[in-house]
Amino acid sequence: MKKRKKSVDKSYYVMYSIRQSGVLSVDIQLKKGILDVCVLHAISKGESYGYKIISDLEGVIEISESTLYPILKRLETGGFVTTRTAEFSGRLRRYYKITKSGLEKLFAGRSDLQEINVIYKKIFGGRL
Repeated sequence: MKKRKKSVDKSYYVMYSIRQSGVLSVDIQLKKGILDVCVLHAISKGESYGYKIISDLEGVIEISESTLYPILKRLETGGFVTTRTAEFSGRLRRYYKITKSGLEKLFAGRSDLQEINVIYKKIFGGRL
């Protein structure tokens, strides 16, 4: 029953946002969630660093360094990624690796996005 309530709450929130604005309005928390999932997905392929994460997400979502690094810091603080620093071409580079909690967050985020996609398709028939 708890799972159904979560889905109903999301459905209500998305429909409420649409009704309030007249168009599909993406809330800041939803954007954060989507960006977190994208970054975690890029890191889930293996240890990575800032520029590589941005490159891996190219064509999927546009993200700048000034957006990425606070996300990575938030994910690190939350225990979703670990970091290590190593020298590369005479400079220190910070590498990020997804944790078990990070994988759980990634899978939960994918599930949430799938639910939102179903709601979107029901409301708009799959059209913008």
